[in-house]
Amino acid sequence: MQKLQRPIIFFLIFATMFVLGGIQNTKGIILEKVQYDIQLDISQVGLMVSIFQIGFLLASLVAGILADRKGIKVVMMAGTVLMMIGLFGTSMAFTVTFFLGFYLIVGLGIGSMTVSVATLIPAFFKERAGVVFNLANALFGVGMIVTPLIINMIFEHNITWRAFYIGVAVIIAIILFALISFKQSQTSSANGQNDVTVKSVLQLFQNRQIILVILFILFYVAAEAGFLNFFPILYTSLDIAGMDAAHKAATASYIIASFAFLFTIGRFAGGFIIYKLGERRTLVLFSLFALVSLIAGRIFMKDFSYLIMVFGLAMSVLFPTAQGIASKLTEKTGSLQGLIYVASGLGGAVVGILIGQISKSFGIQNGFNVLILFTALISIFAFMIKTPKIEK
Repeated sequence: MQKLQRPIIFFLIFATMFVLGGIQNTKGIILEKVQYDIQLDISQVGLMVSIFQIGFLLASLVAGILADRKGIKVVMMAGTVLMMIGLFGTSMAFTVTFFLGFYLIVGLGIGSMTVSVATLIPAFFKERAGVVFNLANALFGVGMIVTPLIINMIFEHNITWRAFYIGVAVIIAIILFALISFKQSQTSSANGQNDVTVKSVLQLFQNRQIILVILFILFYVAAEAGFLNFFPILYTSLDIAGMDAAHKAATASYIIASFAFLFTIGRFAGGFIIYKLGERRTLVLFSLFALVSLIAGRIFMKDFSYLIMVFGLAMSVLFPTAQGIASKLTEKTGSLQGLIYVASGLGGAVVGILIGQISKSFGIQNGFNVLILFTALISIFAFMIKTPKIEK
C-alpha cells in the first residue's frame, strides 16, 4: 500500500514546495500592485507583511504538535483549505480591512503546509530524508525563480494580481484533491508529543548557544523577508534615467527571480560547501558575504542594479547551516524546530512593521537600509555561535 502511495506523496511534497516558493517570492511584487489598487500607504504595506508572518507564526506554534497528535493529513488538509480561502478572499478584497484579514489566513495556511511537509518527509523517507529535503528545497527554489517571471508576463498581458491569486488557489485545490486520496499509514502518525510541555520548551533557553542560533535565524529571516517584500517597492521608487514605471517594475521582477536563482544554486551546493568549510566557518563567511553584497548592491543599485542579486547566493546556505548546528545542541529537536519556525515568523513580522514605519517617516530608501543592520547583526551572531564537539 505504501508503495502505491509514493507517487502521491512525491506530488504532495514537490507541488506544495513549488507553490509555497512561488507565493513567498511574489509577495513583494503583489503588494506593490495592491498598494495602488486599494490605496495603501507604505506603513500599511509593512503591516500587510507583518500580518502574513503573524499567520505563519501562529500556524508554526500549533501545526507540529497537531500533526503529531492528529496526523499529517489533517494538518495538510487544514493548510490547503486555509490557503484557498485566503487567496480567494484576497483576490476579492477591495478594502484594507478585508485584504488584511484574508492575508492573515494565507499566512496561516502557508505555515501549516510548511510544517506539514517538514513532518511528512522524515515520516516516509527516514533513510533518505536528507536527499528528499534537498529535492524539496530545490522545488521551492524553482517556484521562487519561475513564479516572478510568470507574474511579470501576466501583468504585461493586463491580467491582474487578483486573477493570479485565483489561479494559485485552483492549483492548491488540485493539491487538496491529491491529499484526499492520500492514505495515511501508522508510520506517518504521531510518535507522541504529550510529554512536551511549555516548561520543557522554555528550558531550552538556558543554553546560550540555542539563544544565539534563534536570534541568528530571527534576523536572517527579517533580512530575507525584508528584501523580497520591499525591494520591488524600493526599485520602482528610484529615479533612473531612461526607465518608466513599467520598465522598473519589470526589472525588479527579473532581479527578484535572479536572486531566487542564485539562492537555489546555493542550496544545491550547500552540502558540498559545508563539507569543505565546516558549519561554523560557512556560517561566518557567508554572513559576511551577505553583508558585503547587500551594501555593494545598495550603493550601485541605479547603475548596476543586478549586482544586488548576489545577495541571494550569500543568503542561501545560512538558514540550513544554522539549523544543522542547532540540531547538535539538544536532544529535543522537535521542540527546537518549533522555536526555529517561531523565530522565522517573528523575524518576518517585525521587519514589515519596522520598515513600513521608517519608510513612512523617512522614505522607502531609508527603510530598506534597515536590512543592512539586520545583516550586520547576523554576522555578529555567526562569530558568537560555536559548533558543539561531537564525542566519538
